[in-house]
Amino acid sequence: MNVLNGIDGLQQVPPGSVMSIGNFDGLHRGHARIFEAMHSLRTGSSTQLVVVTFEPHPLTVLRPDLAPPRLTPSELKQSLLKEAGIDTCVILPPTRELLDLSAEEFWRILKEDVKVAHLVEGPSFNFGKNRRGTIDRLREWSAGSPVQLHIIDPVSVALLDLHVVAVNSSLIRWLLGYGRARDAAICLGKPYVLEGTVVHGFERGRTIGVPTINLDCGDQLIPADGVYVGRCYVDGRDFAAAVSIGNAPTFENAKWQVEAHLLDFAGDLYGRTVRLEIIDWLRDQQKFHDIEALKRQIACDIEHCRERAEVDPSIAISLLSS
Repeated sequence: MNVLNGIDGLQQVPPGSVMSIGNFDGLHRGHARIFEAMHSLRTGSSTQLVVVTFEPHPLTVLRPDLAPPRLTPSELKQSLLKEAGIDTCVILPPTRELLDLSAEEFWRILKEDVKVAHLVEGPSFNFGKNRRGTIDRLREWSAGSPVQLHIIDPVSVALLDLHVVAVNSSLIRWLLGYGRARDAAICLGKPYVLEGTVVHGFERGRTIGVPTINLDCGDQLIPADGVYVGRCYVDGRDFAAAVSIGNAPTFENAKWQVEAHLLDFAGDLYGRTVRLEIIDWLRDQQKFHDIEALKRQIACDIEHCRERAEVDPSIAISLLSS
């Protein structure tokens, strides 16, 4: 996949492309529907499928206090876009120059400079300074122009409690904030992935026979505190994982951390970047009376993780969402 940057990069996109613009945080099932529509509009091998995304979120500049935690780090987003068959990703950094572009000027760039053939968006799409470029204005401007606008309906899914909801990134953040990993996976179409660098922790796990990796996930959203069933990918292999998020209340002076015990793994991962799938909620964080009680619970957690991580999450998600 070709990666371009800024307005200059946008203007390098070949004429006649099929394009979608947005934050694409989470790369969820609503985004997948947009990508399906884009593929259906490809008229030949020369047609470029182009995603234009803001990195980071514009609110990090406009209203940092309101900027949402990211679901998908930039490199992971690019990897998922490539898997989705996108040919070119244009990354727009939210500079003041870019954010001051009026909706009219941004539209002129798309129509006259880039010469987009098809623009594929959801019904809540906004663009331009102060988000004044609404989908209704875009519908009006594209009428009679060479740019064909395609408005894609949101995707609705049934959650585990049978509530039917429209999928969006804000909903997924809310679900993860309450530890509802399986519901988040239904909306994402895949388990939620934490991407982080393996860093040194207190190494208490080694002292009780359960070594863990500790992850620094930067500004990515971390699910609610608790113990989760997970899966970690290392060098092309996947390992079931018992994931703990919280401050290890059994120990004195413990700090909050994301740590995972990889089942049947032996090796040193310090300094490496790993991807950790959060498959399912297992239990709350708990303070134990002594280390032996903690070890017994961890052994139970590991067996649960071994059993439940073996289930292909894509099958479970398909059944729950059908």
